[in-house]
Amino acid sequence: MLHISSRFSVLSKHESALVGITAIWGATFLIIHIAMNHSGPLFFVGVRFLTAGLIGLVVFRRALAGLTRRDLGAGSAIGVTIFLGYGLQTWGLQSISSSTSAFISALYVPMVPLLQWVVLRRAPRPMTWAGVALAFTGLVLLAGPGAAGISLSAGEFATLISALAIAGEIILIGLFAGKADLGRVTVVQLFVGGGLSLLMMPVVGEPVPAFSWVWLTAAVGLGAASYLIQLTMNWAQRTVSPTRATIIYAGEPVWGGVIGRLAGDRLPGLALLGAVLIVVGVLVSELKPRSRRDRVAAPGGAELLSGGEDSGARSR
Repeated sequence: MLHISSRFSVLSKHESALVGITAIWGATFLIIHIAMNHSGPLFFVGVRFLTAGLIGLVVFRRALAGLTRRDLGAGSAIGVTIFLGYGLQTWGLQSISSSTSAFISALYVPMVPLLQWVVLRRAPRPMTWAGVALAFTGLVLLAGPGAAGISLSAGEFATLISALAIAGEIILIGLFAGKADLGRVTVVQLFVGGGLSLLMMPVVGEPVPAFSWVWLTAAVGLGAASYLIQLTMNWAQRTVSPTRATIIYAGEPVWGGVIGRLAGDRLPGLALLGAVLIVVGVLVSELKPRSRRDRVAAPGGAELLSGGEDSGARSR
């Protein structure tokens, strides 16, 4: 039998925080789409994350005095995945449609539990796999039927690598959570992600764009958002497993669709169904089969409520 967690209707504060930044994340697509008409991808990503790093530098300036090799190593590793994930995805959007990009990027959802299994040696529960499957299916429907026609062009291949990098970022954050200083790691990863983006510009031949208030405002605004997003991810994933966090992150295009609708877009029926499946995936991931021991331990046959794969972490 399947029983619903006591937290099924009320998310933990860490999960609620991840839902909040996912909503902010979803709103960034429209801003990036507009900014790409005035700036190259690497320059924009670089300015965005260096701005985020500067904000973190001001906030954690005292804590940075105690920077350790572990903080530097963890932040640098996560920063490389940020550079690859955001940089390659943004670069790919110059030659492929947003629906195709969304379809390929969605592959990070099934990648995370597999990487968690291999890297962290934590096998996700069956209902977590079900939640991942539902969330991924929802993302595919949101991308639209036209996105499935993939020929693996340069832009599509770059986006595929970005999906792997995003999955790697989530795994690394889970791996280093609680083992390195939150503020110092956040600042390092933001500077590494932004710095690598700017350093790659001459390598790929991307010129510095002409000054525009559009890219400047967008980069600074998203820089502040990126600081909040990365800090919250580092904090929340101390108690939320990478796979569980990924299912929550899968709601990003749902929030993007909500913002798009407010801007005048209208989602087709399949996309709405996809959004529903993502939400259902989050809920299903909270279900857990009741073991024989649970049934024996429950007084009078009463149902025990279980908190899922990361319930132990949340109870600490």
